Amino acid sequence: MITRFEHGNVQWIDVERPTVEEVDALTEEFDLGPQASQEMLTPTAKPRVDLYAPFLYVVLHFPASRGSGGGSPDHEVDIIVGKNFIITVHYETVTALHDFARSFETAMLLRRVRGTFHSGHIIFEIAQRLYQSVENELESVEDSVTAIERSIFDNKEKKMVRPLSNLTRELLNHKRIIGNQAETLKELETAGTTLFGAEFRAYMMRITALHYRVYSRALMLMDTLSELRNTNDSLLTTRQNEVMKNLTIMAFVTYPLTLISSIFGMNVQSFPIVGQPNDFWIIISFMAIIAVTFFMYFKLKHWF
Repeated sequence: MITRFEHGNVQWIDVERPTVEEVDALTEEFDLGPQASQEMLTPTAKPRVDLYAPFLYVVLHFPASRGSGGGSPDHEVDIIVGKNFIITVHYETVTALHDFARSFETAMLLRRVRGTFHSGHIIFEIAQRLYQSVENELESVEDSVTAIERSIFDNKEKKMVRPLSNLTRELLNHKRIIGNQAETLKELETAGTTLFGAEFRAYMMRITALHYRVYSRALMLMDTLSELRNTNDSLLTTRQNEVMKNLTIMAFVTYPLTLISSIFGMNVQSFPIVGQPNDFWIIISFMAIIAVTFFMYFKLKHWF
């Protein structure tokens, strides 16, 4: 599906789930060439920047939103940038692009640009919104980290094993996807300066700074989650040790009692105490004294 927008003499064409016919039409209209045409039809594994004679071809990946339904872990956005046009291609719905499309005519950047307006200003606005959407996702992740921390210290550490694992996986995905973009943004800064002039470098420096802020926040949340995981594991280990200690104490106490009951249950002709008046209560009292003695000893040793 193709959606077109215009501002001044610059066109923005947004293509979602491109078909062969749509790509062929855009290739002919903007003289993109067969290589770029093929790139638009097939997803690319890694981010990169290619500088062709009249345009740039940029491939970036961004983490999928938490409410996207658990499909692909990332969304690819291909950006073709010429002097007076910009084409964005994506294979799923990207919320940041959808929101920008709805507010394109009133976007603050487009109204405050000084000097000659060109497509570089649009790519800056798009990149800013894409990274802002990632930052919003990280804010949601941070809320989840806070909730897990609260639950861990509310004695719910056993229930937090699965949420910790799921959130770690999500943050690893953010770290992997965002971390791969540093070199690509440097290449984009160089190629964009060649295409648009020295003024574009300032815009790219702002995008690089936003990328660094988002990536740093993902690393910070990873460190926090790692510490919480260690804390949770320590609490689980402590609780398991307490259970094992109590079971060991119970086994140590019951063993001599079991031994005594086994001895007095032997089938022999003559046995002391057995057969005497109140023999049952004497044996029970003796076993109780032994049990109480053990428990008092363990208590004095602070073993429970």
